[in-house]
Amino acid sequence: MSQENMKLTLHVWRQSGPQADGFFETHKVSDISPHMSFLEMLDVLNEQLVESGKDAVAFEHDCREGICGSCGMVVNGMAHGPQNLTTTCQLHMRQYKDGDEIWIEPWRASAFPVLKDLVVERAAFDRIIQAGGYVSVRTGSAPDANEIAIPKRYADSAMDAAACIGCGACVAACPNASASLFTAAKVAHLGLLPQGQPERLSRVAQMVMQHDLEGFGSCTNHGECEAACPKGISINFIAQMNRDYLKSQLLSASSLTRKTAEKHA
Repeated sequence: MSQENMKLTLHVWRQSGPQADGFFETHKVSDISPHMSFLEMLDVLNEQLVESGKDAVAFEHDCREGICGSCGMVVNGMAHGPQNLTTTCQLHMRQYKDGDEIWIEPWRASAFPVLKDLVVERAAFDRIIQAGGYVSVRTGSAPDANEIAIPKRYADSAMDAAACIGCGACVAACPNASASLFTAAKVAHLGLLPQGQPERLSRVAQMVMQHDLEGFGSCTNHGECEAACPKGISINFIAQMNRDYLKSQLLSASSLTRKTAEKHA
Protein backbone atom coordinates (compact mmCIF):
# COMPACT_ATOMS: atom_id res chain seq x y z
CA MET A 1 0.00 0.00 0.00
CA SER A 2 1.43 3.42 -0.94
CA GLN A 3 1.96 6.07 1.69
CA GLU A 4 -0.80 8.65 1.92
CA ASN A 5 -0.20 12.33 1.26
CA MET A 6 1.41 14.23 4.11
CA LYS A 7 1.15 17.43 6.07
CA LEU A 8 4.51 18.94 6.99
CA THR A 9 5.91 21.87 8.94
CA LEU A 10 8.75 23.63 7.14
CA HIS A 11 11.25 25.97 8.80
CA VAL A 12 12.87 27.76 5.86
CA TRP A 13 15.81 30.17 6.02
CA ARG A 14 14.90 33.58 4.61
CA GLN A 15 17.52 36.22 3.87
CA SER A 16 17.09 39.12 1.47
CA GLY A 17 20.77 39.58 0.66
CA PRO A 18 24.40 38.98 1.69
CA GLN A 19 24.43 41.81 4.22
CA ALA A 20 20.93 41.25 5.61
CA ASP A 21 20.08 39.36 8.78
CA GLY A 22 18.52 35.99 8.13
CA PHE A 23 15.83 34.12 10.01
CA PHE A 24 13.80 30.91 9.89
CA GLU A 25 10.25 31.30 8.61
CA THR A 26 7.70 28.60 9.43
CA HIS A 27 5.15 27.32 6.93
CA LYS A 28 2.62 24.50 6.87
CA VAL A 29 2.19 22.51 3.67
CA SER A 30 -0.32 19.78 3.01
CA ASP A 31 -1.23 17.25 0.35
CA ILE A 32 2.45 16.40 -0.20
CA SER A 33 2.79 13.17 -2.15
CA PRO A 34 5.57 10.77 -1.11
CA HIS A 35 6.40 10.53 -4.82
CA MET A 36 7.32 14.22 -5.03
CA SER A 37 10.95 15.25 -5.07
CA PHE A 38 12.11 17.64 -2.37
CA LEU A 39 12.23 20.49 -4.90
CA GLU A 40 8.70 19.71 -6.08
CA MET A 41 7.62 20.03 -2.46
CA LEU A 42 9.28 23.48 -2.37
CA ASP A 43 7.42 24.33 -5.60
CA VAL A 44 4.17 23.58 -3.77
CA LEU A 45 5.26 25.88 -0.94
CA ASN A 46 6.12 28.66 -3.39
CA GLU A 47 2.78 28.36 -5.17
CA GLN A 48 1.13 28.72 -1.76
CA LEU A 49 3.25 31.79 -0.94
CA VAL A 50 2.64 33.49 -4.29
CA GLU A 51 -1.11 32.91 -4.07
CA SER A 52 -1.11 34.64 -0.67
CA GLY A 53 0.87 37.61 -2.02
CA LYS A 54 4.20 36.72 -0.38
CA ASP A 55 7.69 36.30 -1.82
CA ALA A 56 8.56 32.82 -3.03
CA VAL A 57 11.52 31.06 -1.42
CA ALA A 58 14.59 31.46 -3.62
CA PHE A 59 16.48 28.23 -4.29
CA GLU A 60 18.75 27.01 -7.08
CA HIS A 61 17.86 24.26 -9.50
CA ASP A 62 18.47 23.29 -13.10
CA CYS A 63 18.58 19.70 -14.31
CA ARG A 64 16.68 18.17 -11.37
CA GLU A 65 18.39 14.90 -12.30
CA GLY A 66 21.34 14.90 -9.88
CA ILE A 67 23.79 16.02 -12.56
CA CYS A 68 24.34 19.79 -12.42
CA GLY A 69 24.95 20.24 -8.68
CA SER A 70 23.04 23.50 -8.38
CA CYS A 71 20.31 22.34 -5.98
CA GLY A 72 22.41 22.17 -2.80
CA MET A 73 20.84 22.99 0.56
CA VAL A 74 21.09 21.74 4.13
CA VAL A 75 18.08 19.69 5.21
CA ASN A 76 17.73 18.94 8.92
CA GLY A 77 21.42 19.60 9.39
CA MET A 78 22.60 17.35 6.56
CA ALA A 79 23.93 18.52 3.21
CA HIS A 80 21.45 17.38 0.53
CA GLY A 81 19.33 15.66 3.18
CA PRO A 82 19.28 12.23 4.84
CA GLN A 83 19.75 9.91 1.85
CA ASN A 84 23.32 8.93 0.96
CA LEU A 85 24.70 9.56 -2.53
CA THR A 86 21.71 11.74 -3.40
CA THR A 87 21.37 15.38 -4.41
CA THR A 88 18.51 17.45 -3.00
CA CYS A 89 16.64 17.32 -6.32
CA GLN A 90 16.72 13.51 -6.24
CA LEU A 91 15.64 13.31 -2.59
CA HIS A 92 12.02 12.17 -2.48
CA MET A 93 9.42 12.91 0.14
CA ARG A 94 9.01 9.21 0.91
CA GLN A 95 11.98 9.80 3.23
CA TYR A 96 9.58 11.69 5.53
CA LYS A 97 6.34 10.91 7.25
CA ASP A 98 3.14 12.79 8.00
CA GLY A 99 3.59 15.49 10.62
CA ASP A 100 7.37 15.81 10.27
CA GLU A 101 9.16 19.12 10.81
CA ILE A 102 11.87 19.94 8.28
CA TRP A 103 14.53 22.62 8.69
CA ILE A 104 15.92 23.96 5.41
CA GLU A 105 18.90 26.31 5.17
CA PRO A 106 21.66 27.27 2.71
CA TRP A 107 25.28 26.11 2.64
CA ARG A 108 27.15 27.70 5.54
CA ALA A 109 30.62 29.02 4.62
CA SER A 110 32.17 32.47 4.46
CA ALA A 111 33.37 31.65 0.93
CA PHE A 112 29.71 30.98 -0.05
CA PRO A 113 27.88 34.23 0.80
CA VAL A 114 24.09 33.96 0.81
CA LEU A 115 22.57 35.83 -2.14
CA LYS A 116 18.97 35.22 -1.15
CA ASP A 117 17.25 32.63 1.01
CA LEU A 118 18.74 29.24 0.01
CA VAL A 119 20.88 30.58 -2.86
CA VAL A 120 24.61 31.04 -2.26
CA GLU A 121 27.35 32.51 -4.43
CA ARG A 122 29.67 29.68 -5.52
CA ALA A 123 31.90 31.62 -7.88
CA ALA A 124 34.84 30.69 -5.63
CA PHE A 125 34.69 27.22 -7.20
CA ASP A 126 34.92 28.75 -10.67
CA ARG A 127 38.00 30.73 -9.68
CA ILE A 128 39.69 27.58 -8.34
CA ILE A 129 39.08 25.91 -11.72
CA GLN A 130 40.35 28.98 -13.58
CA ALA A 131 43.55 28.87 -11.52
CA GLY A 132 44.65 25.56 -13.02
CA GLY A 133 41.85 23.11 -13.74
CA TYR A 134 42.58 22.80 -17.43
CA VAL A 135 45.05 21.32 -19.92
CA SER A 136 46.79 23.92 -22.11
CA VAL A 137 49.15 21.59 -24.00
CA ARG A 138 48.24 20.66 -27.57
CA THR A 139 46.37 17.36 -27.54
CA GLY A 140 45.22 17.25 -31.16
CA SER A 141 41.84 15.94 -32.22
CA ALA A 142 39.89 13.39 -30.23
CA PRO A 143 41.91 10.14 -30.23
CA ASP A 144 40.44 6.78 -31.07
CA ALA A 145 39.43 4.67 -28.10
CA ASN A 146 42.40 3.00 -26.39
CA GLU A 147 44.90 4.83 -28.64
CA ILE A 148 46.70 6.15 -25.57
CA ALA A 149 47.51 3.29 -23.22
CA ILE A 150 46.35 4.18 -19.71
CA PRO A 151 46.39 1.62 -16.89
CA LYS A 152 42.82 0.76 -15.95
CA ARG A 153 43.28 1.73 -12.29
CA TYR A 154 44.34 5.23 -13.35
CA ALA A 155 41.53 5.56 -15.87
CA ASP A 156 38.96 4.40 -13.31
CA SER A 157 40.33 6.71 -10.65
CA ALA A 158 40.30 9.67 -13.04
CA MET A 159 36.66 8.94 -13.87
CA ASP A 160 35.79 8.73 -10.18
CA ALA A 161 37.34 12.16 -9.59
CA ALA A 162 35.67 13.63 -12.68
CA ALA A 163 32.27 12.67 -11.23
CA CYS A 164 32.44 15.77 -8.99
CA ILE A 165 29.52 18.08 -9.85
CA GLY A 166 30.77 21.05 -7.84
CA CYS A 167 27.67 21.25 -5.65
CA GLY A 168 29.52 22.41 -2.51
CA ALA A 169 28.16 19.75 -0.15
CA CYS A 170 31.72 18.98 0.95
CA VAL A 171 32.14 22.58 2.10
CA ALA A 172 28.78 22.66 3.87
CA ALA A 173 29.47 19.39 5.70
CA CYS A 174 33.05 20.18 6.74
CA PRO A 175 33.42 21.76 10.21
CA ASN A 176 36.27 23.82 8.73
CA ALA A 177 34.32 24.81 5.59
CA SER A 178 37.13 23.31 3.52
CA ALA A 179 36.80 22.78 -0.21
CA SER A 180 39.67 20.31 -0.27
CA LEU A 181 37.58 17.45 -1.67
CA PHE A 182 36.33 19.59 -4.56
CA THR A 183 39.82 20.93 -5.29
CA ALA A 184 41.40 17.49 -5.01
CA ALA A 185 38.87 15.97 -7.41
CA LYS A 186 39.48 18.69 -9.98
CA VAL A 187 43.25 18.31 -9.58
CA ALA A 188 43.14 14.51 -9.77
CA HIS A 189 41.00 13.87 -12.81
CA LEU A 190 43.54 15.75 -14.96
CA GLY A 191 46.68 14.77 -13.04
CA LEU A 192 46.00 11.06 -13.47
CA LEU A 193 45.92 11.18 -17.27
CA PRO A 194 48.85 11.55 -19.71
CA GLN A 195 47.53 14.84 -21.11
CA GLY A 196 47.63 16.37 -17.65
CA GLN A 197 51.21 15.48 -16.77
CA PRO A 198 53.08 18.55 -18.17
CA GLU A 199 51.17 20.88 -15.80
CA ARG A 200 50.58 18.45 -12.96
CA LEU A 201 52.68 20.20 -10.30
CA SER A 202 51.99 23.78 -11.37
CA ARG A 203 48.27 22.94 -11.51
CA VAL A 204 48.08 21.70 -7.94
CA ALA A 205 50.14 24.63 -6.63
CA GLN A 206 47.92 27.21 -8.33
CA MET A 207 44.63 25.58 -7.41
CA VAL A 208 45.54 25.03 -3.76
CA MET A 209 46.73 28.64 -3.52
CA GLN A 210 43.41 29.88 -4.97
CA HIS A 211 41.50 27.60 -2.57
CA ASP A 212 43.21 29.31 0.35
CA LEU A 213 42.77 32.81 -1.11
CA GLU A 214 39.01 32.21 -1.37
CA GLY A 215 38.83 31.73 2.40
CA PHE A 216 38.06 28.01 2.55
CA GLY A 217 39.35 26.21 5.64
CA SER A 218 42.00 23.54 5.90
CA CYS A 219 41.33 19.81 5.81
CA THR A 220 41.72 18.04 9.16
CA ASN A 221 40.49 14.61 8.00
CA HIS A 222 37.03 14.61 9.57
CA GLY A 223 35.71 12.72 6.54
CA GLU A 224 32.37 14.56 6.58
CA CYS A 225 32.97 15.72 3.01
CA GLU A 226 33.08 12.16 1.67
CA ALA A 227 29.98 11.22 3.66
CA ALA A 228 28.01 14.18 2.27
CA CYS A 229 29.22 13.97 -1.32
CA PRO A 230 26.34 12.90 -3.59
CA LYS A 231 28.85 11.24 -5.92
CA GLY A 232 30.77 9.41 -3.19
CA ILE A 233 34.14 10.96 -4.04
CA SER A 234 36.86 9.54 -1.80
CA ILE A 235 39.05 11.57 0.54
CA ASN A 236 41.95 9.55 -0.89
CA PHE A 237 42.05 12.24 -3.57
CA ILE A 238 42.89 14.79 -0.87
CA ALA A 239 45.89 12.69 0.18
CA GLN A 240 46.98 12.50 -3.45
CA MET A 241 46.60 16.27 -3.82
CA ASN A 242 48.68 16.84 -0.70
CA ARG A 243 51.47 14.62 -2.04
CA ASP A 244 51.53 16.46 -5.37
CA TYR A 245 51.42 19.82 -3.59
CA LEU A 246 54.42 18.88 -1.46
CA LYS A 247 56.31 17.84 -4.59
CA SER A 248 55.46 21.17 -6.24
CA GLN A 249 56.75 23.12 -3.24
CA LEU A 250 59.97 21.07 -3.07
CA LEU A 251 60.51 21.59 -6.80
CA SER A 252 59.90 25.32 -6.43
CA ALA A 253 62.33 25.57 -3.51
CA SER A 254 64.93 23.55 -5.43
CA SER A 255 64.57 25.80 -8.47
CA LEU A 256 64.93 28.94 -6.32
CA THR A 257 68.05 27.53 -4.65
CA ARG A 258 69.58 26.70 -8.04
CA LYS A 259 68.86 30.18 -9.42
CA THR A 260 70.34 31.80 -6.33
CA ALA A 261 73.48 29.69 -6.64
CA GLU A 262 73.83 30.58 -10.32
CA LYS A 263 73.41 34.28 -9.52
CA HIS A 264 76.29 34.22 -7.03
CA ALA A 265 78.53 31.91 -9.08
